Amino acid sequence: MLGRFHPHNKHTGFTLLEVMLVLLLMGLAAGYVMFNAFGASKADLLKSQAQRLQVLVDMASDYAVLNQQQLGIRIEQKDNEYYFVFLDENDEWQRIEGEKYYEPHTLPEDFSFTLNLDDLPWTKEDQLFDRGIFDETLSVSEDGVEIGSEEEKKLPPPQILIMSSGDITPFSLSFAYEGDFNDEPVYFALNNEEFPPLELAGPFESPDQWKARFRIRPTIKKAWHCLKSWWHCLFLP
Repeated sequence: MLGRFHPHNKHTGFTLLEVMLVLLLMGLAAGYVMFNAFGASKADLLKSQAQRLQVLVDMASDYAVLNQQQLGIRIEQKDNEYYFVFLDENDEWQRIEGEKYYEPHTLPEDFSFTLNLDDLPWTKEDQLFDRGIFDETLSVSEDGVEIGSEEEKKLPPPQILIMSSGDITPFSLSFAYEGDFNDEPVYFALNNEEFPPLELAGPFESPDQWKARFRIRPTIKKAWHCLKSWWHCLFLP
């Protein structure tokens, strides 16, 4: 899992983290099937979709730090799809292929999501992540994306960066089910202040309700970042 696409990665076999990820995602998939089979609520099904991405991002962040690899997530809101990318040796973004859980994933019918990178409810005064710097150095701006044949055009850059330093682009991704005559609307929010782990909030009755209830946990976030920095300094050259 997520250990074979990088040209400099010499590891073989499966690590404990990879096995744990497979088991966890298999559990979520099995739960999704059971939810459908036994008529689970739309809220449960929507939550499982948010949890899937939450697990993948946390695991991808661990990989990025341990392997000094820049990763990213491309959110295609129009198609309700997301996929993971990596920065190659030519500083171009490439899809992660051959890794089942990191390939394009489309939300089930009736579900959608909305990515928010601006006007986030947490304080920005102490924020270390400068999106402007990363836009310039890692080419996350879409200005240079070419329009042409599939072979000629460049892959659109990711909106969410997963850095080898442990930083992740601050964001909120709102998962939504707008409801029908049988079910009420329900929303979940997957939030990242600056460092993992990501926080899953919800269910909510409106898409912006999470902002009023969101609580910052700076001590936990800083402790996580310090732990990752310590691991990086101890085990990486």
